[in-house]
Amino acid sequence: MMSVLVLLMCCTLVVQQSLAFKEQDFKKCASNGFCQRNRGVKGTKYSVDPSSISTGGGALTATLSNTAASVQFNLTVKAYGPVLRVIVDEPAAEKPRYQIPDILMPGLEENQTAWETTQATAHTWSGKVGGVAVKLTFANFKLEVLVKNKPALVLNSRSMFNIEHRRQKQEGDPADWWEETFNGHTDSKPLGPQAISLDMVFLGSQHIYGLPERATNLALKPTAGVSEPYRLYNLDVFEYEHSSPFGLYGAIPVMLAHNEDMTIGTFWLNAAEMYVDVESAKAGQAVQWISESGVLDLFVMTGPGPADVTQQYASLTGTTAMPQLFALAYHQCRWNYKDEADAYAVDAGFDEHNIPYDVLWLDIEHTDGKRYMTWDKRLFPNPIPMLQDIASRGRKMVTIVDPHVKRDLNYYIHKEATEKKYYVKKRDGGEFDGWCWPGSSSYLDVTSPVVREWWATQFTPNKYKGSTKDLYIWNDMNEPSVFNGPEITMHKDIVHFGDVEHRDVHNIFGYYYHLATAEGLLNRGKLTDLYGKDGDRPFVLSRSFFAGTQRVGPIWTGDNAAQWSHLAVSVPMLVSLNLAGLPFSGADVGGFFGNPDPELLTR
Repeated sequence: MMSVLVLLMCCTLVVQQSLAFKEQDFKKCASNGFCQRNRGVKGTKYSVDPSSISTGGGALTATLSNTAASVQFNLTVKAYGPVLRVIVDEPAAEKPRYQIPDILMPGLEENQTAWETTQATAHTWSGKVGGVAVKLTFANFKLEVLVKNKPALVLNSRSMFNIEHRRQKQEGDPADWWEETFNGHTDSKPLGPQAISLDMVFLGSQHIYGLPERATNLALKPTAGVSEPYRLYNLDVFEYEHSSPFGLYGAIPVMLAHNEDMTIGTFWLNAAEMYVDVESAKAGQAVQWISESGVLDLFVMTGPGPADVTQQYASLTGTTAMPQLFALAYHQCRWNYKDEADAYAVDAGFDEHNIPYDVLWLDIEHTDGKRYMTWDKRLFPNPIPMLQDIASRGRKMVTIVDPHVKRDLNYYIHKEATEKKYYVKKRDGGEFDGWCWPGSSSYLDVTSPVVREWWATQFTPNKYKGSTKDLYIWNDMNEPSVFNGPEITMHKDIVHFGDVEHRDVHNIFGYYYHLATAEGLLNRGKLTDLYGKDGDRPFVLSRSFFAGTQRVGPIWTGDNAAQWSHLAVSVPMLVSLNLAGLPFSGADVGGFFGNPDPELLTR
């Protein structure tokens, strides 16, 4: 498997604080309608219509029915060599369910492998591709996966599969189907309930891994009937707790199981909020996934070895972007270096004490009133000479650029974004106005390719005034963080490009912002007058992430604490990220909150 990257940077908030995770700010399963309705529910009735089975075009297709509700869905099972793909979608209604673009590697369908039917009866269909075989049971829908004739994974063996189909609102419907309120915030649900539940058993496996990001053990502990399920919902979690199943800044819906015979992995391509329950069963580790919306688009990486699973996942979402050499070195960051004199003094201090370092970081206070890609003219009056001086000793600088844009028509980014209608919208069509570091802020709709292309033009020196070729970028708060929003994030009924609700794209928002920023530095790197014919690779650090982030740039584990417990938990956090395909990751050395003692900082 991939090795853990040496911790990225030393970053600290120097004011001592008493740490307190504000549990009341965040939902639990019981306060989230879709989770409460589906968690632990068994005995659902779904069946496959035998007459609908087809293997034309290489894929297995069939009609899957909810027999209790008389509703039909489309089932597709594909193979890309040793990787299986199971898709369940609702037939196109007035508004199709959301499917994520931009994550899977191009050319995937060219690698599709046709099924060889091995048995077809009135009750089951069996087929194989190479050493991987599947058996589809029609009545009480079930799908079994075998690797080299050994049972590996079974879907819906506990009859927990369920799709909340589209419907018209009727009098007497449960209240949380069409509206839900939490901490004074109301989520209108114009499409009603649309959750998906899926159960699977990793046969013969006693340990499972994955589902970053959370500050807990590497092997996922059982949660069913014991604790809160694991949650995947990118959030700005201030002062997070160690040893907790609570989800943090990023989400990768990847899970791996390992036993003496094989390693197998699953990846659900879905960016909506998810809960995952784990239960130790006699047959192996049993799991229930619950997603609020979207489609079931499940990939099964059949290994059979750990390295095989890693390679198979990389074939789907890409490999790690080649980092610049300086990116692997020591980075010095703090909230906050107050002015140019402070920055010069820190730089000189490393030389005075003969401590090597390669990158100096500036947080939000260097800007003109939290207007990103600007400079406070009083505190940083001469940014270019400062950058050039630090670069003269082979060093780089990084500035922070967050996704919230100060609502000030004298600020060029906001003025142009407003004119071009590039912000996310409220349901009534008006610009969403949230609260973050600058105060009143709007958020670029980076789910739009047009907006991402525009954002990627903002990083050349003629646009980003005061920047040079040796300045790189840090994306923070891109979950996105909205101080006055529900759970300190964006309302789920906000509208994005293509009339898509935020609930469908929440976990991918930060990825898109990271991607667009990296594209901006990639564009800058092509300027031969700056970098010559060899060009320059991007370096953009992100706090939020999703599957595929590895091919964009690195991430870090957010606002940890200067405590031994946080140092200890950083190791399984980073290994978990590695297992989920994101090896270029690190934690703040010495912690962000509080002041480390010398021994803690040294360790």
